[in-house]
Amino acid sequence: MKVSLDLLRSFLAVHRSGSITGAAELLGLAQPTVTAQLRALEEAVGRPLFERLPRGVTPTAAGNELARRVADPLDRLAAVLAEDPDTAYPRTVFLGGPAEFLAERVLPALAGPVADGLELRVSAGLPERLVDDLAAGRLDLAVTSVRPRRRGVAVEPLYDEEFVLVAAPAWAGRLPDPVTAAALREVPLVAYGEEAPIVRRYWRTVFETRLTRTPSLVVADLRAVRAAVVAGAGVSVLPTYLCGDELASGALRALLAPPVPPLNTLFLAVRPGVTGRREVQAVRRTLLAAAADW
Repeated sequence: MKVSLDLLRSFLAVHRSGSITGAAELLGLAQPTVTAQLRALEEAVGRPLFERLPRGVTPTAAGNELARRVADPLDRLAAVLAEDPDTAYPRTVFLGGPAEFLAERVLPALAGPVADGLELRVSAGLPERLVDDLAAGRLDLAVTSVRPRRRGVAVEPLYDEEFVLVAAPAWAGRLPDPVTAAALREVPLVAYGEEAPIVRRYWRTVFETRLTRTPSLVVADLRAVRAAVVAGAGVSVLPTYLCGDELASGALRALLAPPVPPLNTLFLAVRPGVTGRREVQAVRRTLLAAAADW
């Protein structure tokens, strides 16, 4: 069987993205071109490689077997072709993640590589959009608070967020020690979203009760939540990385110290086909090393 590399590249892009449209976007080709290449490959191997669905495709057993055999060689070939021995970081890296974590942790960690010549383009977003952008090739790496389940996306734990219930000293002085859910009923809540997912999770895991109130203040940026709580707007639940300085200075007070504080794992995901690129690996290694000290 003689098959061109172009056919195999298109096949692998379809396998990893789960759709011909997604593969076309990833490869920078027209959708009919990818469809024709896939048809030619199926004719060459003598069996269907995908089942067509109303939305996208799913690989057959033969498709999965072929992907298993060609993925690593094609990725290594792509890495070799992208190498430029005279350039430390041959290509731009596209990175996404939660806005607050990017600003407070990720970008300071990557200051060194950027100073050394790395070209970096960064965008903020919610987990679902970040994973969609990875699959479509708009991002090379993403930090996400939900483990991606997309085929072909490489995922590894990056950092465990620890959450703390906080208030300004003026509010903290009015509350009992230890504070209870009942004692907080008359205190305004400041939350990231209308459904207050972070606060609700804290109530459920620490107080072992459901949060039945709606927030008094909702703002879709945890840094703004922090600023409002420091100014005396009420109480909230924040990741410790975001309020460590305020806790140390006394601008905020931790209202509880539970034996097992709520945690949430952030993951580092890399899109298919770029794991072997030197500059992508540089970003990955830098973030994993930095996370060990966060």
